[in-house]
Amino acid sequence: MVHDVRSRLSELRREFHRCPEPGWREFRTTARIVEELERIGVDEIAVGREALSTDQRMAVPDSSELEPWLERAREAGVREDLLERTADGHTGVVGVLEQGSGPTIGLRVDMDGISMTESDLAEHRPAAEGFRSEHEGYMHACGHDAHIAMALGTIEAIAGSGDRLDGSRSSSEPRSDGGFEGTLKVFFQPAEEISGGGKAMAEGGYLEDVDYLLALHVGLDHPTGEIVAGVEKPLAMAHLTATFEGASAHAGKAPNEGGNAMQAAATAIQNAYAIPRHSDGQTRVNVGRIEGGTASNVIAEEITIDAEVRGETTGLMEYMRTELERVLYAAAEMHDCDVTPRVISESPRADSHPALRELIGSVAREVEGVDRVIPSTEFGVSEDVTYLMNRVQDGGGLASYMLVGTDHPTNHHTPTFDIDERSLEIGVGVLSETIAELSRRPV
Repeated sequence: MVHDVRSRLSELRREFHRCPEPGWREFRTTARIVEELERIGVDEIAVGREALSTDQRMAVPDSSELEPWLERAREAGVREDLLERTADGHTGVVGVLEQGSGPTIGLRVDMDGISMTESDLAEHRPAAEGFRSEHEGYMHACGHDAHIAMALGTIEAIAGSGDRLDGSRSSSEPRSDGGFEGTLKVFFQPAEEISGGGKAMAEGGYLEDVDYLLALHVGLDHPTGEIVAGVEKPLAMAHLTATFEGASAHAGKAPNEGGNAMQAAATAIQNAYAIPRHSDGQTRVNVGRIEGGTASNVIAEEITIDAEVRGETTGLMEYMRTELERVLYAAAEMHDCDVTPRVISESPRADSHPALRELIGSVAREVEGVDRVIPSTEFGVSEDVTYLMNRVQDGGGLASYMLVGTDHPTNHHTPTFDIDERSLEIGVGVLSETIAELSRRPV
């Protein structure tokens, strides 16, 4: 029986694809990653509270949302010791491989799914080939399943490439040419889709000695065989919720006696889109959800909206957040209501370092299956890996967020999203050879 991860990258990716779990509820995903790391034989496995800072978690669901997923994982056969270590929304893993003296290199991947019902159309390959999501209403519509598989393949490749600290040599095959000397830390981060896990993992302690940090994403309109060595200008972002509280009244008999939370919310939404754009760079605002009210003949007493702001820099995001809060308070006052805005999660701006991008590009050009390397590109969206990147770079290290191209039939975050599984092996090749090269030729 073949156990090597890279001989079953597709199989492993499909296993994760079948069982997507949303942010802070990745109990089964965490356990499965731990099982693979144990099989590979890494030197240390930190789980949950050991891997991240509890107090720095953002957008953590309440227990009524966490417990059903924990119970689902238990019913699927997840070990009780792992359920205990991940309880109360403490998902995530750090795997550490120590392989002689040399630099400490980090690799970060995300692991959560999206609240979206996966297509069951015959032309959708996961449905046709039997690995469509088993968790109705949730799916891997952004490639995080592929990221996990690539990270496991990479750590196994490195484990088979050199001598261990105890003098032994791993028997994993195939071996990475040239070997690796140093320490590899792989961060399997929860809750990326809700921007909740990056800061917690950045403050978990395992980044303190990292010299280089690599991160990746598949696709994003880059085809199979194309590698982007590093992205620039990810938008800083903040998710907010705001609850307007007024007073109910009969809409026909005494509307003047009410404090109309619906009108306050509508005014705020309209004026949010009128916030002046900033001359220093890109800014964004969106209100994506509104909830509340009781009936058509009742003045709405309570309305909640969910919104987000983004900016080309962290400062521009903060400008948009301040302006949005000003709009919320003004709308509440206009309609005799109170409002309570609250930041649910956020992420800063961080750029890939030019020297590290150059090394990744030079390595990628020699990897089988890569037919085009793009030195850098503007990202244009947001990602909370920026917390980890800034942490490493503020400590004197280098970081780069690379893109591994994959043919995908539809856009990300759509019910028919899928990947070209040929990209899995390409990603492992670029990552493992880059890590090995960094131990030989630091930048």
